[in-house]
Amino acid sequence: MGAHGCRARADRTVSVNGAAVGEGTKRSPRILAVAWGRIDVEGLGVVKDVKLYPGGGREWDWSETGTRHSPGIQPADIEELLLHGAAAVVLSRGMDLQLQVSQLTLEFLEEKDVKAYVAETTEAVQIYNELAATQQVGGLFHSTC
Repeated sequence: MGAHGCRARADRTVSVNGAAVGEGTKRSPRILAVAWGRIDVEGLGVVKDVKLYPGGGREWDWSETGTRHSPGIQPADIEELLLHGAAAVVLSRGMDLQLQVSQLTLEFLEEKDVKAYVAETTEAVQIYNELAATQQVGGLFHSTC
């Protein structure tokens, strides 16, 4: 079992430091590729789970906010995205849709007038990349279950 209780697959992940992508810009970095256990992000390299926002991104460490598959993504997980100016947020539920999204999170985004998109990871990546081409978008991406 992996760090989040997911079964391991053969793909190896590489961690990155917390450096921002394109400092001084407000463009959200593109996701170049996604596969089980790995997300390749423009300027960041390959990570397992990632937080992306206008001007940068970093590896998403679930332990920072106590995130678990259930109840899932919490408002504390997305605050950083909003602080960096995200006007829309894409939340991935994992490849097998095991990661939940707390209702409190969706209500928090609605209160902030931020459009939320919730989808399976590969679909979430497509949505995110389309939005990143035209607006300031943030996202949380989980690459396993």
